[in-house]
Amino acid sequence: MYGNYYPHPVHTPMVRQRVSLQQAQDIALKRVPGQVLHVDMDLDHGVLVYEIFILTSQNRMFEVEVLAKSGKILKVEEEDDFD
Repeated sequence: MYGNYYPHPVHTPMVRQRVSLQQAQDIALKRVPGQVLHVDMDLDHGVLVYEIFILTSQNRMFEVEVLAKSGKILKVEEEDDFD
């Protein structure tokens, strides 16, 4: 009786698709090769950003910020400390 109440299936397309955690790590590692030590997702000025911390083979730490919506790299910064 109620199965046909909605004439069309209620399926809305995913408008706010974003890159996955694994995709963000892959993007960051292409820019800064090394070992991913830590990943955060942060809201910067209303925009979701992956913050990926990578240790290089030269024992240097980098933070790579990847825009969650598109995968664009926003920033690559060498960290002074390992906190």
